[in-house]
Amino acid sequence: MLQDGSMFDPAVLDLSLEAILGKFQAAVSTQASLSLGLGYSTAASAPHTLLGGFKNLIAVAAETGYEFPQATAFLAAAASAPAAGGAPAGAATTAAAAVEKPAEKEEEEDVDMGGLFGDDDDEY
Repeated sequence: MLQDGSMFDPAVLDLSLEAILGKFQAAVSTQASLSLGLGYSTAASAPHTLLGGFKNLIAVAAETGYEFPQATAFLAAAASAPAAGGAPAGAATTAAAAVEKPAEKEEEEDVDMGGLFGDDDDEY
């Protein structure tokens, strides 16, 4: 192959389908990221925008108690998940007791900086 006076080996053009698809997917991902960052809707960024909106609706439903079928199903699945607190009943009372215990306040320590900023404590 000849391009701009340079000769290339034909093996340069020998790309696999996986390599071409990988490059295309990387380009679409970059385009979606740019679109989301700029706030400009495109076909690549629309699914991400819709998912973000759905997450906001789920958060509102969880906080206010408003119900719609998708939120109810999602919140029920989240409540029964082990990481979300699907622990035994005894563990729930222990967690509630830990929340009620007030945190101890740490006392602030007066640190002498040794005139680091050109001021002396004695000249007030």
